[in-house]
Amino acid sequence: MAFRNPMKSLRVLTGITTSGTPHLGNYVGAIRPSVQASRRPEVQSFYFLADYHALIKVGEPERIQRSTLEIAATWLAAGLDPNRVTFYRQSDIPEIPELTWFLTCMAGKGLLNRAHAYKAQVDKNLAAGVDSDNEVSAGLFMYPVLMAADILMFRAHQVPVGRDQIQHIEMARDMAASFNHLYGPHLVLPEAAIEENVATLPGLDGRKMSKSYDNTIALFAPPQVLRKQIAAMVTDSRKPGEPKSTEGSALFEIYRAFASAEETRAMAQAYAQGIAWADAKQLLFERIEGEIAPMRQTYEQLMADPGRLEDILRAGADKARQIATPFIQELRQAVGLRSLRQAGARPTPAAGNAKISLPSLKQYRHDDGKFYFKLLDGEGQLLLQSLAFDSPRQAGELVARLKQGDASVLESHADRLEPASDAAHLAQALLSLRQAAEGTANSVAQALDKAARHPNKDL
Repeated sequence: MAFRNPMKSLRVLTGITTSGTPHLGNYVGAIRPSVQASRRPEVQSFYFLADYHALIKVGEPERIQRSTLEIAATWLAAGLDPNRVTFYRQSDIPEIPELTWFLTCMAGKGLLNRAHAYKAQVDKNLAAGVDSDNEVSAGLFMYPVLMAADILMFRAHQVPVGRDQIQHIEMARDMAASFNHLYGPHLVLPEAAIEENVATLPGLDGRKMSKSYDNTIALFAPPQVLRKQIAAMVTDSRKPGEPKSTEGSALFEIYRAFASAEETRAMAQAYAQGIAWADAKQLLFERIEGEIAPMRQTYEQLMADPGRLEDILRAGADKARQIATPFIQELRQAVGLRSLRQAGARPTPAAGNAKISLPSLKQYRHDDGKFYFKLLDGEGQLLLQSLAFDSPRQAGELVARLKQGDASVLESHADRLEPASDAAHLAQALLSLRQAAEGTANSVAQALDKAARHPNKDL
């Protein structure tokens, strides 16, 4: 069962590769639409730089560092607001490798054998007549597990992916389901938000813009370089005054990706009237430069101040760990990695049938006229204390959520709670409340189902 912050009903997580320098195709196809989506008020967005993943295929430390710098600066320059979203570097969240190990113990080898990236390398090796595992690292083989941990750590409901990435979401769901079956309903099964209409740009030679084709236009190249690259674009031999077709024109396709509908119609009309290619390229340069220039200035400022970028990513990691740290404690409790102090509190065999008291929440009014609540364990030990609320309703709303075991309250209302002295004990208490609430809900559902099937019988 997934608990959602009512103010932010949907959690969406986006991973950002940290290899290579972004180009216009990356911007139009991924960066711009993702930044626009991050502004939706009903969505809680997580964006992370996947630098652990980069280690699988990049063995150059300086390149890893430089690419992380460039890509972080690019997304921020493009308008990603770190105050609105959670923007962090994967390697700054130590809970992710720990969850990766938990999931590794769940993932069957047969499941991982079917991963596309692994199978592609095996097929390549077999075609070349070499050992099937040649150049297959454990990192490549285990890649889907790390990706699953990235997603499941933050209880993401949706992950935007292209159709070629759906398998990774399905594998994450399989691992989460296996974990939940063994340890209880802790992990949210994510859904793939399939990006059906991902914009792709043609490159300088008319093929899809791609680093592998060496036909890209750098996103933040200086204006003179941008102008030179556009001038080098391949066009047909039609002279000025001869009507030109927009169909199949790489120049027109790129223009349309940056222009308004009105500007696009005007360019199509200019094509029909025989605009000179040089003039069309000038219009393209002006349109791209008009959108990119303000972002380029921000990008250059960020690149000149790596310390500022580091501070932004560290702050994002701190925000992310407000979720990850209590959650990994909950999962540790679930799998049995618990404090030995708790072992002494377990019932003896003779008392095995004794009722174990659940944690309880107490709401009260203090002498100052303010309203408070506290969470106590089954033996009356204080686990969580609130700060003051002006009205009983404010306190009561959080109490109601905590009674359901909603651990997201610890994150969403951290400013209204005193720091917990024993995070592991608190996580276990919330888990107990959650399981009790789910058990009650299941009992009620079964009773209602029985009543519906046998309307003339007493429940």
